[in-house]
Amino acid sequence: MIRGFSFALLAVLAGLPVQAGDQESAGSGAFEPPTAEQIEAAIGRGVQFLLDRQNPNGSWGGIGGNRPYEVYAPVPGAHHAFRAAVTALSVVALIEAGGEAAEVQQAIERGEAWLLRELPSLRRATPDAIYNTWGHAYAIQALVRLLARHPEDESRHQRIREVIAQQIELLDRYEVVDGGWAYYDFEAGTKKPAGSSISFVTATVLIAFDEARDAGFEIPERLVQRGRDSILRQRKPDFSYLYGEYLKARPMREINRPAGSLGRSQVCNLALRLWGDEAITDEVVQTWLDRLFARNGWLSIGRKRPIPHESWFQVAGYFFYYGHYYAAACMELLPAEQRGPYQAQMAALLIGLQERDGSWWDFPLYDYHQQYGTAFALMSLHRCRKAP
Repeated sequence: MIRGFSFALLAVLAGLPVQAGDQESAGSGAFEPPTAEQIEAAIGRGVQFLLDRQNPNGSWGGIGGNRPYEVYAPVPGAHHAFRAAVTALSVVALIEAGGEAAEVQQAIERGEAWLLRELPSLRRATPDAIYNTWGHAYAIQALVRLLARHPEDESRHQRIREVIAQQIELLDRYEVVDGGWAYYDFEAGTKKPAGSSISFVTATVLIAFDEARDAGFEIPERLVQRGRDSILRQRKPDFSYLYGEYLKARPMREINRPAGSLGRSQVCNLALRLWGDEAITDEVVQTWLDRLFARNGWLSIGRKRPIPHESWFQVAGYFFYYGHYYAAACMELLPAEQRGPYQAQMAALLIGLQERDGSWWDFPLYDYHQQYGTAFALMSLHRCRKAP
């Protein structure tokens, strides 16, 4: 039996704009909202998974994996970038959701030490593989949170601030020539990357920049404006976003339609809203949260498929937990009294997908996928906790 079926849900399924006042039941169906105890139990299992999978050197993830198909990752630089990004995400997840247990605090300390030791040498692997962009962006978010952990330790603060400043400078260095950021440059392999800006990569960087700005760091206005402009050039009237600017002549290709944008619209809307775009209203945020839940199948069908973009609407599996994390962050843009239905749907969905070992994963990626998937899911569930 289908419940709550309305014009709003029909509009969401059809990819049409949802008007104000039509959203009450959009994306809703018959499900049992999880209790606070169930949310905490899922978080606890996920935290334990990260604790158990931390490497002896303090990082998370590795080059392991014996699948016949793996993502292009020239050694060693690509894996240095993957490990930096996954370690940063795991540190953020433990800080946000892990609690005060001694073993959690020790894991964070080991992760911090690894980040401070390894991030200064993080660079792109080859002229065409710029995965380090992910490492720089998520490192900023982790390091900003680490600043707040020991406010009395001036020498540690100074070191963390130095590394944050360096990560900002490196993102300046690896900005693509047209503005924004990418993870490949198959054009010229130049010192300043000549590849196409990618909407969601640029949004990820701008969100990290916003957190650094809040922590007192000066972000070059030139970088922000060029990044915003690159996302705006890729935005369609319904607030779906092109995968990358190289697809601007093919706006109706499957990956650029609303179903293909489900894992991107959240992060792009969030980044633009944080940097002052008045077009990203609460109504836009709600519309795309409604679409995420009403049309979640388009993302879910791609989950765990081993080849990127092989699913319908060219969805890649790695968008699943990434997209839900930024959707959870978008929930925080709304007034507190409007978040409850979205928090309940998010929590029910994620708890239902948790693996037996406590992890979450969406795309087989060497030995990084369970770690990053679990980190994204934990950060999402943390935002489903009700304020005391």
